[in-house]
Amino acid sequence: MTDISRPGKIIAVHLNYRSRAAQRGRTPAQPSYFFKPSSSIAATGGELERPAGTELLAFEGEIALIIGRPTRRVSPEEGWAAVSGVTAANDFGLYDLRAADKGSNVRSKGGDGFTPLGPSVLDAAGLDPAALRVRSWLNGELVQEGTTDDLLFPFGRLVADLSQLMTLEAGDVILTGTPAGSSVTEPGDTVEVEVDAPTAPGAPSTGRLVTRITAGSVPFGDFGTKPSVDDHQRAEAYGTPETPAWSLSDDLRAKLASVATATLSSQLRKRGLNNVSIDGLTATRPDTKVVGTARTLRYVPNREDIFDSHGGGYNAQKRAFDGVGPGEVLVIEARGERGSGTVGDVLALRAQVNGAAGIVTDGGVRDLAVVAALDIPTYHNGPHPAVLGRKHVPWDTDTTIACGGATVQPGDVIVGDAGGLLVIPPALVEEVVDAAIEQEREEEYIAEQVAAGHPVDGLFPMNAEWKERYRAWRTQQ
Repeated sequence: MTDISRPGKIIAVHLNYRSRAAQRGRTPAQPSYFFKPSSSIAATGGELERPAGTELLAFEGEIALIIGRPTRRVSPEEGWAAVSGVTAANDFGLYDLRAADKGSNVRSKGGDGFTPLGPSVLDAAGLDPAALRVRSWLNGELVQEGTTDDLLFPFGRLVADLSQLMTLEAGDVILTGTPAGSSVTEPGDTVEVEVDAPTAPGAPSTGRLVTRITAGSVPFGDFGTKPSVDDHQRAEAYGTPETPAWSLSDDLRAKLASVATATLSSQLRKRGLNNVSIDGLTATRPDTKVVGTARTLRYVPNREDIFDSHGGGYNAQKRAFDGVGPGEVLVIEARGERGSGTVGDVLALRAQVNGAAGIVTDGGVRDLAVVAALDIPTYHNGPHPAVLGRKHVPWDTDTTIACGGATVQPGDVIVGDAGGLLVIPPALVEEVVDAAIEQEREEEYIAEQVAAGHPVDGLFPMNAEWKERYRAWRTQQ
């Protein structure tokens, strides 16, 4: 069996599972890393002390790669061949010391016993790196489960990226990131991690890596930064948002779909919001109402050297279309530039398959006839045959953007129909839609009276007399 008790280097990836990136609210364009000392290695069945005076010792179940030979400057396609084995890892971290580390993770991740590995190593030669699974249990309850088809950066790419700068030596360990579900442990807890290949012949498994948490008794001295926590660190450690996330309920979604954007616009204007329309775009499906929460994608003007670093691979554009979910609207900032496509048929189809409610771009669309034939509505600034790189670099996702003259933030509510597109702040949605529904009822009544021959003076808008008649009419409905 490969000796994993004292690797020369332990290199850990910050974010690498889409589920974890979604939980964190940020998706990296490229992998980033930190080192852990070899003295942090521990075996299965051991105890890990939560230091005295701390509260946020978190577990992270991970797949550990063990390098089998000296490796320098390999390609992503060659990277997996440098791996001799995989095993289970638990990348423990003490969030109480993150502020002290200033981003280095030296103290928060480098403590004795903070990197349990094992119990056995699976031979990489018999494994498909895209078909591995990692699971974690806290006190017997399954709390993490991730498969390598959810990776942002495949294993071969990690090896290749690191080998550009340093020689990876036999026995070095790469911790490949953790899926969603990481949380905090308490003294007395038991954490278990297992890596397996459930679809491979015999379903090989590392077995469960077991760590028991104990309480430390030795306080920190006055000769270094002491542990400290705040609400942000607690939220990060527990894997929960700092404030409850607002969600668009089915009831609100149905209400928004029942009223015209023109009516919603007038209610927003009454509340002082005049700059919430996304202007100048054409809809592929003007007969389809679009209602959903915004996910955002930003392009910057093309510069060849930047496109080389950000335009290829699993870039921001691909991450955005892969990541948009059911009921969401992907809104794209293209600066109103019509000189190339910002979305084409394949990516639009990906958004449709994901269940997205719509696509909005103030740039051009490639393959417009095919995109227009899809069920998903796409609002756009015109057709263009050129590919993205002629005018744009895909830069980042889920940030505040500008589209069609409007500011759009992730989570804003997007409503569109043949009358146009609106951005509604989440805090106002319920108030605005209820008022819009009432406004349309009033307008229905006014239209009936005008059709019956009544003059509009005093009726539109209604004076006190007509309002009283309207209340009586509403009672009879």
